[in-house]
Amino acid sequence: MTFHPRLGCSTISFRHLDLPGALETIAGLGFTEIDLGALPGVCDHVPYILDEPAVAAVAKTVAASGLQVRSVNGDVGDLNWPLSPQARVERTRHLDMLLSLAEQTEAQALVLPCGALDHEPVDALDHDLDLVAAELTAAAVRAAGTGVEIWTESLHFFRLCFNTERAQQLTDRLVGSGVGLVMDFSHIVASGGSPEDFINRFHERIAHVHLRDAVPGDINLSIGNGQADFAGGLKALADKGYTGHFSLELETRDVTNDQRPAAAARAAAAITNLI
Repeated sequence: MTFHPRLGCSTISFRHLDLPGALETIAGLGFTEIDLGALPGVCDHVPYILDEPAVAAVAKTVAASGLQVRSVNGDVGDLNWPLSPQARVERTRHLDMLLSLAEQTEAQALVLPCGALDHEPVDALDHDLDLVAAELTAAAVRAAGTGVEIWTESLHFFRLCFNTERAQQLTDRLVGSGVGLVMDFSHIVASGGSPEDFINRFHERIAHVHLRDAVPGDINLSIGNGQADFAGGLKALADKGYTGHFSLELETRDVTNDQRPAAAARAAAAITNLI
């Protein structure tokens, strides 16, 4: 089956494979674009210790696959933690390497997190949110010369901005920054939120959409096995004029690794019928 041309697949969906194996599987299923996972501890397709040779090697592997890269999903550390001068140097170096990877793979954007993997702020919540917004804005300024955009998954169930209200508070701080938002159905549903409410609030800022199913408290379900209303959410996006792309990010726990290709194909067929 031919999938919708705006629907891609994150390499995180096949994180149990090495990068060449993941890319071969995704291309073999019929996808033409990917999100490239570069998240330490979640997806090791991109080495965390990045230098110029490592960036070039990953870019060469991706180019050989023939797949287009929509975004690089990366992490430069907890954006709500204050940094020492040395830590600042290290974060800037890692950011520059991720931007170089995005540029060399011709990705549209680098995606950065919305804070640490903790709902509790390091300091006061307002101070933490100010830090996250400042770090994202600074990254966007640094990225401007590369032609790469900065996006953030503004609602992430495990991170500082874990629900719609926190996402609202962060987004309010990003006005005028040029930072785009990534909407993830699973994180919204897991937090007890509504995808349509998220779309109504943030549709003008949504740059990309991740697709996975969920129930409150659990983001790791295959599409169709949770409570996410993909039909209603995708219609709401279309009604608001969304013309961006979508990516299956199937970091699921309800299928075995050998079942993942078939599960991804079923999900892609279902979503293609709704876009």
